[in-house]
Amino acid sequence: MTGAGLRQVNNPSEILISQRDDMLSGVAIAATIEGLRPMLVEVQALVTQSVYGTPQRTATGFDLRRLQLLLAVLEKRGGFHFGLKDVFLNIAGGLRVEDPSIDLAVLCALLSSFEDIGISHKVCFAGEVGLSGEIRAVNRIEQRIAEAEKLGFEKIFISRYNKKGLDFTKMNIEVVPLGRVDEVYRLLF
Repeated sequence: MTGAGLRQVNNPSEILISQRDDMLSGVAIAATIEGLRPMLVEVQALVTQSVYGTPQRTATGFDLRRLQLLLAVLEKRGGFHFGLKDVFLNIAGGLRVEDPSIDLAVLCALLSSFEDIGISHKVCFAGEVGLSGEIRAVNRIEQRIAEAEKLGFEKIFISRYNKKGLDFTKMNIEVVPLGRVDEVYRLLF
């Protein structure tokens, strides 16, 4: 909204991703689809030692039960101990995202905060995480990759089950196919 009335937002992804030069821990970018439009959103996580008896789990813009599920996958399949940690999760920009393709970005933001190591702001993620720790394929992957490429991202992590039928020679972005949660950790940290 401007003084002259409503103005069209040509690229909402640019508004939803903070412009930063330094690598802060606990931040990951997700390639999601809202309606028919691909968008990149910023996922923020804070993992800290619990000072009270029972660890807190808080999610804004993301399903709290889904967050608990992802934490359980990291505990069981990744060997990370979140049991005595407070976990806070936020989808920047006030959005509420229901698309399961942001699971991988949520997981990476959690790991980034847990290890206190930043993820490059030129990397994004698109993948659903299953209960056995596998990274599942998501729909309309070409649109997600194209949106990331358009915004200048250098690398996108996707499910290896999504790479079938993709022509990597026409892309100006590195596509990293993954099969399991532990592979993500080895490649990022």
